Amino acid sequence: MRIQEAIVVEGRYDKSALAGVVDTLILDTAGFGVFKDGERLALLRKLAAKRGLIVLTDPDGAGFVIRNYLKGAIPKEQLKHAYVPDVYGKERRKRAPGKEGKLGVEGMPPEVLRNAILRAGATVLDGEAPSRPSGDLTPADLFALGLSGTPDAAQRRAALLRRLELPEHMSAKALLSALNALYTPEELDELLNE
Repeated sequence: MRIQEAIVVEGRYDKSALAGVVDTLILDTAGFGVFKDGERLALLRKLAAKRGLIVLTDPDGAGFVIRNYLKGAIPKEQLKHAYVPDVYGKERRKRAPGKEGKLGVEGMPPEVLRNAILRAGATVLDGEAPSRPSGDLTPADLFALGLSGTPDAAQRRAALLRRLELPEHMSAKALLSALNALYTPEELDELLNE
């Protein structure tokens, strides 16, 4: 699948896994190395301004630290966020699972990576991309749905994240962004009723 946006991942193994799925420029952050590498960040900013940038990090705490750093360093209209689900296990090349026991981008099947990129709203150059919902949910809607500001909101949010195969580390604000990017209010209502 050929897409317009460049993709940024955490490391070289993620890059290798993604190279078999998508035809675009794929860069890595060298893990937390991007925090100290001004040149790498400048390149990411330049690419984001020119062709857009999709952030695809692991669903663990470290992945969210990197994602949030990039979210603060690059204008939001130039970024799209792709998420892989929480899948517990270990990558073949590793002796033991990671700290949180989750598979990273490198351990995901190609179809999961492809779907994550399409769900983020990637601009497919050699075919039609599925339409991207433009939801208009607000923080007040999350409250009304019991997903924020109520005693059991965290549990309800965690259940919804599992149901939607989104990472458990998403805050209410990140969940709102993902829901608006992925679902219409009607589709979300159906999911919550299930």
